[in-house]
Amino acid sequence: MGRCVYGGIYDPDHPTADEHGFRGDVAELVRELGVTVIRYPGGNFVSGYRWEDGVGPVAERPRRLDLAWRSLESNAVGTDEFCRWARGLGIDPIMAVNLGTRGVDAAVDLLEYVNFAPGSTSTADRRVANGHKDPHAVRTWCLGNEMDGPWQIGHKTADEYGRLAAETARAMRRADPDLELVACGSSNSGMPTFGTWERIVLEHTYDLVDHISLHAYYEPVGGDVDSFLASSEDMRTMITGIAATADHVGAARRSRKRLTISFDEWNVWYQHRFAGQDALEVTENGALIEDVFDVTDAVVVGDLLMALLDHCDRVAIACQAQLVNVIAPILTRDGGPAWRQTIFHPFALTARYARGTVLRAAVRTPPVATEKYGDVPATRVTAVQEPETGALTLLAANRNRAEPARLTVPLRAFGSASRPGHTSRPLRLLEHLAIADADPSATNTAEHPDRVVPRPVTGTVVDGDQTLTAILPPSSWHLIRLGD
Repeated sequence: MGRCVYGGIYDPDHPTADEHGFRGDVAELVRELGVTVIRYPGGNFVSGYRWEDGVGPVAERPRRLDLAWRSLESNAVGTDEFCRWARGLGIDPIMAVNLGTRGVDAAVDLLEYVNFAPGSTSTADRRVANGHKDPHAVRTWCLGNEMDGPWQIGHKTADEYGRLAAETARAMRRADPDLELVACGSSNSGMPTFGTWERIVLEHTYDLVDHISLHAYYEPVGGDVDSFLASSEDMRTMITGIAATADHVGAARRSRKRLTISFDEWNVWYQHRFAGQDALEVTENGALIEDVFDVTDAVVVGDLLMALLDHCDRVAIACQAQLVNVIAPILTRDGGPAWRQTIFHPFALTARYARGTVLRAAVRTPPVATEKYGDVPATRVTAVQEPETGALTLLAANRNRAEPARLTVPLRAFGSASRPGHTSRPLRLLEHLAIADADPSATNTAEHPDRVVPRPVTGTVVDGDQTLTAILPPSSWHLIRLGD
């Protein structure tokens, strides 16, 4: 889509390009971002994609019209190139199969091509002949994309999709019983079929899949910034509602299985700036929805990350969409620099430090009024403890645009005393970083790539009573690290 691949991760003429044509500067930023999985090939694109077009000698690959985004696809980058690139960065690929214009046969053929050993089938040997002897070993597979959406190529009703997904899942599991499979859930919470779609689809697929997907994008509709800052309230409601729907289907089937959620598309997206798919002219590698994100957007993204962590008992997979250029944390210029958008930073910090056990934080906070969600908590706090060291990471968002928040956290129950065999030592403050600015509309550019970065916060203390105190400015997102 747009310049995510071509001109994004892949640009053979770029000064930093490797021998396969992938940009080295972008790869370094992807490493810094802390990405662990990447879903490929998308997105609406997959619903018209013929995977066979993207394998074999590049010079012999056909050019195709992508109906989803009305763009010409050269197929210079395909399955083998993507898997090699991802594995080279230590990233696990998640593959999506086309259930829009294709079905069971194509999905099983792709599975054989990607995962089967040399000599096992002629399709696997085709991969070997293309220069990739070892299987790509992709474990997680998405059964189509946003099939509830009328914009989707091959859009289906819940019953139509549910049956096709079940037949595809059954065939793929016969080929490889150890796969993780994701059934398509709702494209957003505003869909008229939200909830009902999941129930019907899972009635067909419950015993065959591991996850149900959710997608959500947020923007300040009509300039309503207060509701925009509270976007995670919608995400939280989606997660709990669909988890309950899945549990209802499981209970009706007398099943002990517990499905989890793959929130495999989420982000801030200024959709009001996008004229729509039907208004696009046919182009090749043209710029598409390259939103520039500001401080407020970064606060929202940080808060959405916290919502995902707070529901990690049900959210097993989450993929921010997308990676480069297209509503992305990384922007590039063709042949020029790559730089971090504001939303890069909460993702990178969360990926690096919010590892371990997510704790249930009991937060007392005044409300803030919003037009869309009513009164919501002005402050959200997420706590994660690293089990080996006892270190504590706090993520916090002050969603009040007018007033600072005073954060106090009792820490007496934490510290190395909670770890058997360790001498009791209280936690101390290691670091407090914030994304905040006097100008909430500040952005990063190629000329000023570090205009908005996480900055140290002064005045945060842990007193002798082991109570943390910090001041959170209006419209801000925070990472606070504590250890012994």
